[in-house]
Amino acid sequence: MPVFPSRRRSRSAEPAEPEDAGDSQKLQKVLAAAGFGSRRDMEEWIAAGRVLVNGEPAQLGQRVSAADRILADRRPVHWPFGEAELPRIIIYHKPEGEIVSRDDPKSRKSVFEGLPRVRNGKWIAIGRLDFNTEGLLVFTTSGELANRLMHPSFAVEREYAVRVMGELSREQMDQLTSGIELDDGPAHFERIVEEGGDNANRWYRIVIREGRNREVRRMFMTMGLMVSRLIRIRFGMINLPARVKRGQTLELDPHQVAAILKWAGLPVPEFLPQKRLQQKRH
Repeated sequence: MPVFPSRRRSRSAEPAEPEDAGDSQKLQKVLAAAGFGSRRDMEEWIAAGRVLVNGEPAQLGQRVSAADRILADRRPVHWPFGEAELPRIIIYHKPEGEIVSRDDPKSRKSVFEGLPRVRNGKWIAIGRLDFNTEGLLVFTTSGELANRLMHPSFAVEREYAVRVMGELSREQMDQLTSGIELDDGPAHFERIVEEGGDNANRWYRIVIREGRNREVRRMFMTMGLMVSRLIRIRFGMINLPARVKRGQTLELDPHQVAAILKWAGLPVPEFLPQKRLQQKRH
């Protein structure tokens, strides 16, 4: 599968301890697995009275079984999930000038506007990209998967192509990999490789394991260099294929989804449905 390079999983990304007790599960886990949002989102829904169990407002920490009737925002939650149930995952080549949010006071274009429709759930962005950053965004219907991959303990590698005005010295490159201090704490690149350039512009390929706000841009700024273009080309084991142009989405097939679940330490169904790759333009 060309979408996935061979990558070793972070040692810190061990599977979480099971939370099941007999035939019951925590309500927020069920809702997240059903694609309504992350566990934290679901805890907020429960606290706000947006979830009913057997006609009564749900409580934080409540456990549910297959016999319980669950409504989230008046939509039924169907579970347990069948053996062949898989979350959906799509990749999107985000252009500059789109925001990774459903609500924006400035009414800017959202990356969610052109995504395929989802039944009984919603698309969840795994991480974010700044308004002026382009490249790979990953969406899933599984809040459990999104929560796992976004958790700091998983330390997913993020790879970027960076164009700057000017050039880094060898000493500056060593500083950026050994570590520098930003206003919100220490930061470093896992790797940085010069990719050439012309005139005043130089390209670099960098790998970082964090997703703090504008972190890559700020790190180059400490070296006196302005980033003029920033493109995410890899998130963990998922590459941005060259055939997926700006504004296009590509839905991954079941075997690719299963590979991502395994990498994330989540259960993988024994039998996988057949499904073709779908590529769409916004």
